[in-house]
Amino acid sequence: MTSEWMIVSSRGEQAVQALSRFGELAWFKLPTEFNSVYGYAQVPYMGWRYAFPEEGVAQLIEAAVRALPTQVDWEIDRTRRNWVLVPTRILLEAHGLADPSFRDVVHSINVQDQEFCLKALSDFEIIIQHLLQVDIPED
Repeated sequence: MTSEWMIVSSRGEQAVQALSRFGELAWFKLPTEFNSVYGYAQVPYMGWRYAFPEEGVAQLIEAAVRALPTQVDWEIDRTRRNWVLVPTRILLEAHGLADPSFRDVVHSINVQDQEFCLKALSDFEIIIQHLLQVDIPED
């Protein structure tokens, strides 16, 4: 693990374990589930990068996420160096990850739409549990 990794919860450890099944992680980040200062749930998203990304891994993870009956829609954004699993609503409202408004949109949803945050948090747990169990084809 590199010093860039930020794992502060068992949720983060499970996410790393799930993603590591598909390849060696070079970088990982997962925001905290709750804002401890203001006491509200935060919309989950996670970013990661594989040291040696293998062909088909992204499609396998995307298919696994799409196969789940989630409460909100999710996407894996691979437009940048790091891959990000994020609720589709955030990408749409922020006009993508590269837009400077991404953080503002996340903050706005955190503060103004706790119902969405709680649904997304519930989904996130299901997604991680599913990724821990996905069959990975042998080469």
